[in-house]
Amino acid sequence: MDLAKYRALFLEEATEHLAEMSRALLVLEKIPNAGEAIETVFRMAHSIKSMAASLDYTSISELSHRLEDRMEGVRAAGRVHGADDLALLFRGLEALEQGVETVRSTGEAPAADADLMAALSADGGGAKKALP
Repeated sequence: MDLAKYRALFLEEATEHLAEMSRALLVLEKIPNAGEAIETVFRMAHSIKSMAASLDYTSISELSHRLEDRMEGVRAAGRVHGADDLALLFRGLEALEQGVETVRSTGEAPAADADLMAALSADGGGAKKALP
């Protein structure tokens, strides 16, 4: 397998997906229940997760997975709940952007941000709650 070729494809597609995710989050900042923007963020996180996993960029794949799970909760609620939840989504986007840039410059994925991963896993944004 020509890893350089697949890395280049990953970088190109991830950069496009991150730009779409950024535009969608800016829409959600103004319209917290914008269904198309919610779906876009979810789909872009899913796509990045899959691409990163196929190249063993584990930290990027796991972060994307947490964002995807978070957006599943937002989808279920039909909206982003509050500025704190939106800020967390933007933090996730920024961390993904930094991860992609690290791959671009070093060829390796960076270490995961444990605090961000924990924050994304915490219940919020309409995430599914455990049944009593």
